[in-house]
Amino acid sequence: MQPGLAGLMDGSVSTLAPIFATAFATQDTHTTLLVGLAASVGAGISMGFTEAASDDGELSGRGSPLKRGFASGIMTTIGGLGHALPYLIADFWTATSIAIAVVFVELWAIVWIQNRFMDTPFLRATFQIVLGGALVFAAGVLIGGG
Repeated sequence: MQPGLAGLMDGSVSTLAPIFATAFATQDTHTTLLVGLAASVGAGISMGFTEAASDDGELSGRGSPLKRGFASGIMTTIGGLGHALPYLIADFWTATSIAIAVVFVELWAIVWIQNRFMDTPFLRATFQIVLGGALVFAAGVLIGGG
């Protein structure tokens, strides 16, 4: 559970800045989609290898490195794809509005998962995920819009 959740969190948050910076810098949905796909897949590969290589599972008891790597990598990719795929829509503002709505749902879903399955207090999870995501989102918009 933990490697998948960590991947989902990383994919959802770490891809916000490049996707939305590209969106607001270019206002081109095709370019934004390509950057979103590259950021999501690249982050998934990176997180998968990092999780698999970080611990053989023997000392920590965290389980198979291969299973943890796949869980983390796949969930990281999925986390980024959620707000990249709306850019399949040709209209910039429609795609961007949907992507922002997806981000909102993603971040609150992660808060719920952390609270429900990882026993993270709700306010702490909200602070970590929603505030962190909002800051990364704002960085992307500011960088792309500036």
